[in-house]
Order: sequence, then C-alpha cells, then structure tokens
Amino acid sequence: MSTKTSIPFLDTESAARKERLRQLKRGFRTFAGNKLSLVGLAMILTLVAAALLAPYIAPFPEHAGAGVYFDQASEPPSATHLMGTDTTGRDIFSRVLFGARLSLLMSGIVLSIAISIGVTLGLIAGYLGGTTNTVIMRVTDIFLAIPPTLLAMAVVAATGASLFNVMVAIAFSWWSWYARLVQGEVLSIKEDEFIESSRALGSGWVRTTFKEILPNVVSPITVKATLDMGFVILVGAGLSFLGLGAQPPTPTWGAMIAQGRNYVTSFWWIAVFPGLAISFAVLGFNFIGDGLRDVLDVEVD
Repeated sequence: MSTKTSIPFLDTESAARKERLRQLKRGFRTFAGNKLSLVGLAMILTLVAAALLAPYIAPFPEHAGAGVYFDQASEPPSATHLMGTDTTGRDIFSRVLFGARLSLLMSGIVLSIAISIGVTLGLIAGYLGGTTNTVIMRVTDIFLAIPPTLLAMAVVAATGASLFNVMVAIAFSWWSWYARLVQGEVLSIKEDEFIESSRALGSGWVRTTFKEILPNVVSPITVKATLDMGFVILVGAGLSFLGLGAQPPTPTWGAMIAQGRNYVTSFWWIAVFPGLAISFAVLGFNFIGDGLRDVLDVEVD
C-alpha cells in the first residue's frame, strides 16, 4: 500500500498559483462586465492601430508634410477627402492619423519620465521618512500648487517651442502627482509584516523599497497612468494650439485646431475633426481607467 506524501512548499506554491488565477479570472469578469470599459478598450485599440498603420491607411500620406495643394483647398468632407481639406489643400483625415502617432508617442514618453521620477521620489520619501520625507514632499507640494499647463508653458517659453521640449515640460510638471500617490501608499504598508520580515533578514532600504514595496503599489500607479494618458494628450494639444508644441508642418491635433479656429463659421471641418480626435482619445483612456479601477479596487485622486 502506497502513501501519498505532500511537500508543504510545493503545496503553498500551487495554492498561490491557483489564487492568482482566480484573481485574474475575477478581474477579467469585472472588466468585461463594465460595458464602458469595453467601449474604451475598443476605442484605444482602434486609435493605436490607426496610429501604427497611418503610413499605409492614410489616403494622402504626403499631406502630413509641408506640401501645398491650393487647387484642393478648403474642400468639405467627401468620398475623396473623408474629413475635408484645410486651407492649403491638405487632407485632414491623413493629418489626423499622423497626429495620433505624435499624441500617443508624446503621452507615452511623458508618463514614462514622470512615473520614473515620481515613483522613485515617492518610495524614498515614504520609506525613509523624517527630513528626507519632509524635503521631498515640500518640493512636491510646490509643483502640485502650479497648474501643469501653466508650468509647461513657462518651461517651453524658456527652452523653445518643439515637440521634445513639450514632452520634457509636461513631464517636469507631472511627476509630483505620482510622488504624492506613491508616498501615501508606502506609508500605509511600510509597517506590514512582510516589510518587517525583509528588514529582519538584513535587506537594505533600497532592496526593501524596490523589491518588496514597489510591486505592491503598481495597481494605483497603473490606474492613474491610464487615466493620465488622455489628460497628457489634452495638455499637449493645448500647448500646440498656443504654438508652443511641434512646429508646422508637423501634424498635431492642437495646431490643426488652431489653424481652423478662424474658419469655424465657413470651413467648420478644419477644426472640428481634430477636436473630435482629441475627445475620442481622452474618453477612451478614461473609460479604460475607470474599468481598471474597478478591477484593481483602488482609489486614485
């Protein structure tokens, strides 16, 4: 007669895998049960696909450049030009597609920089506490007190108008939100048993902070980053509208709206369609962010 022997370590490992699988299935059902989240996912997948395939699906890819086609100027939407043409005859649909590439690229780079800076400072401030926490949080409060658009305008005005400077300027004003978020999360968990165990095993503060604490604050960071994608696109479009972003003939949504604002009563399509593209992107990311917030069960200010 054989006796089945169980190994506690393997049993624990198996139970942990099963629990992660259950959580994943539960999260998927929660996300799928939110119709707006699915709509947002479809919107963003469409936007990403359009941006990636812009050179292939744009009917007039050459119109994303500096060409002038006065024989086609200010034509209304038609089968040839789905969103009409601007005052220099360039196809607006093609320029909106290429503008999507710049908007997604800009928001991705901005948030990568902002998250890297903000999360690092938030972890250090929350874990070390004391004077370190006070200094970092007071600097953070200063940045939080200044509207991001205003601070970005000041940085761009000082460094010059370009797409690179806009990305740096927005990231320079955005990191403080992540520093504040992460610092609060660290304060709430740094006295938990698993952190105390890490200290007892002789782990230094760098290892404990980035190996033990950071994985436990990924959820709120993910939700906030998803929501912020749309807002960064909106801020970038605002700066381009003011002439502080990428310079013509680069097709940016904000600059396209600025070009068409003087013709709204006569050639409405020049400004309306880029504006609808911005609304589409912002709504899509907000819908996904709300769905992720329900799945991960976190609150983000």
